[in-house]
Parts: sequence; C-alpha cells; structure tokens
Amino acid sequence: MDVLVLKGHIVDAPVFGELHCCENGYLICQGGKIEGVYSALPAQYEGASVQDYGDKLIIPSFSDMHLHGPQYAMLGMGMDLQLLEWLNTYTFPTEAKFADSEYARMVYKKLAANLIRAGTTRVCMYASIHRKSTHILMEELEAAGVTGYVGKVNMDRNSPNYLLESTEQSISETILWLNECEGRYANVHPMLTPRFTPSCTDDLMLRLGEIACERGLLVQSHLSENLDEIAWVKALCPDCNSYWQTYARFGLFSDKTVMAHCVYSDKDERRAMLDHEVWVAHCPDSNINIASGIAPIRRMLNEGLNVTLGSDIAGGAHLSMMDVATAAIRSSKRHWLDTGKQENFLTVAEAFYLITSAGQKYFNAGPGFKAGDMLHALILDDEALLPHTFLTPEQRLERLMYLSQGNCIAARYSQGKPVG
Repeated sequence: MDVLVLKGHIVDAPVFGELHCCENGYLICQGGKIEGVYSALPAQYEGASVQDYGDKLIIPSFSDMHLHGPQYAMLGMGMDLQLLEWLNTYTFPTEAKFADSEYARMVYKKLAANLIRAGTTRVCMYASIHRKSTHILMEELEAAGVTGYVGKVNMDRNSPNYLLESTEQSISETILWLNECEGRYANVHPMLTPRFTPSCTDDLMLRLGEIACERGLLVQSHLSENLDEIAWVKALCPDCNSYWQTYARFGLFSDKTVMAHCVYSDKDERRAMLDHEVWVAHCPDSNINIASGIAPIRRMLNEGLNVTLGSDIAGGAHLSMMDVATAAIRSSKRHWLDTGKQENFLTVAEAFYLITSAGQKYFNAGPGFKAGDMLHALILDDEALLPHTFLTPEQRLERLMYLSQGNCIAARYSQGKPVG
C-alpha cells in the first residue's frame, strides 16, 4: 500500500478552542488515509519517501458549508442591497444564465480551480434549477479535487418566470438528476436543495421530504436570515408558529440538514435545531454585506448546536475560508460589544476549528488529523512575510489567517492525493 509521509510543523484543532502543534512532526498516510501524527518517524516507515516541507505549516484543508455556485459569476456585486431586493436585482438574473451549458462550464471551471487554490476541499454547494448545469458543476468540482455535496435548486413559486419550475417539473427533474448521479461521481454527491420556504410550495416541500426519506439524502436550505424574509414566511405559512416548522413538518429538518444563516433564530428555534441535530452554516461576511444582521454564534455554541462556517458567495465576497474565519471573529466581537460584553467573542483557535474540524464532522470525518480519515491538508508558506523567527507555529497560523495571503498555500491534498 502506498505510503505518504509529510514533514513540517503540523497544526490542527482536534478540540474546539484548542490548537495542537507537533513541531517538525510527521504526518503519515497509507492508501490516502491518515495513519497518525508523530514527533519522530516510526521505525516501520524509515524506508519511506518523506516529503519534507521544512519550516512550513501543515494544517487540515477547509470546509465551506454554504455557497452558491452560479453566484460566483456576480461576486462582489449588489452589496448596497438587502436580501430580497438583492435576489431579484442580481441573483435571479445571474442564475438564469446557467441554462446555457457553455456559460456554466466556463464559470464552474474557474470556481472549482479557485476553491482549490484557496484551500477548500470540502463543500456543501447550491447549483441552480438547471439539471444539466448542475452536472457540469459536479464534474468540474470532481476534476479539480473538491469533494462534498451539490444540490440542484428547487423553486416553484415567488420567482421570476425565467427561473421558475412547475411543481411537477421540479420533482421530475430532481428525480432524473438523482438517478443520473448514481455511480457517476466518486467524491461529489447530490444533496436536496429547496431554495427557501418563500420559493417552494407546500406540495413541493412534501414531495422533497418524501424523496429525502426514501433515498436517505442530505438537505440544505436557508433559515431566519433577514427580517423581511421572516415576515414573508409568516404570511405564507400562517399555520406555522416559527420558520423552522415550515421545513420540519415535511421531514426536512434533521441531523442531515444544513441551515444557512439563522441570524434571527430565537430561543425556541435554536432549541428545535438542537433537538433535531440540525447544522448551522454561519455566513458572517454575507450577513454584514447585505445587511441581514449578526448571528449570536457564541450563544449557539454554548447551547450545543452544530455550528460551521460558509462563504455564502456571492452574498459573501470572499472565497477564502481564512477570510470567513476572521469575519466570524469580527462579527462576534461586534455582538459582544452590542450585548454589553455578556458573551465572549470567538478566538482564533475557535474560528480555525469552525473552518476545519466542525465541517469535517458533517462529512463523517473526525476532528483535526484523525487517524483513519482520508487526508485533506494544506501546506502554508509564510516566507514572504516578515521574519517569523520568534513566532510559534500557532502565532504564524494566526497571522496567515488574518492576512489571508493568496500565495501562502504551497501545496494541497484532497482525498489523500495532491491537487491544484
């Protein structure tokens, strides 16, 4: 069996809030799977070829738990608008262009390459309503070395005519897409994706819930992102006391579900997420850019919720999860100040855990560099920055996270193989 040995300063976060460092350590993999981290090379591997990265840092690669593939084409646009106006003015016209397969191929090829360049190897991603271009997104991610889940979006109401499916069309295209995915991809898998309650009728939600149950599929959507959105949901679903119930009543609210944002999730909604083991994808950059608000992440963490981070491009303007991590820290500091310093803000170690270990758990991997998991790793090189002679590896990681230098990633590994 092939043995891969990486040598360098190995930094991971096996426990929330704690960085673990093995200086001049050895990360050993067999057949693409992590065998262990060692301070000295075990005798049985003395004949193995060692990839010596010298003074560089070796860290787990990043997980982006919420982003919209087609919105990569409009990155950095419409930042003066709030959610619903932003969707109608920029997002929906952009997503309509993905009916064109050639256009989809061009955008998704660049997106996949830039995700790997930014160090992201695991994703939960939205495509558009278009079945063919959803396959194109999955193909390009797979070719680049990105793993994870992609969803063909479902929308059968409250959407422009050029981006609207009938309920029957939405279901039939989804089933056809799911059938076409079987045996087609090695590392990118389908995920049910009702856009959000305002764009999905009860009939569509019911049938998606049935499909999720029958096929054991994962689910992603949006929850309590914006006050106008929440009021709209209340008007559309007067029989539900809370936004979360619009998903739960159809079997779309479980430990398989990722809900993005949750900015205004109250105590009852957070309790429901905890009871159903739903995953929160916190998107701090997006929440500020389109003026949604600041999610109480410390409160969610203290209450035991599964919290992860997402770039939410193009509401978020940064693909790099290091940027997202520091945005989460800054947002938590603002919330800390606004609430009279009652809830501590996030630390660097905690934010690093959220972009690595927290997401890894959703993909059925352990925290940090857990033995038995497939290798997903980055090699960070800060040689171009100011001298780091007197800095610990942990301090060097902090500086790289805040400076987020695009050229700091010297090498990338996904599913046990070098990529990019």
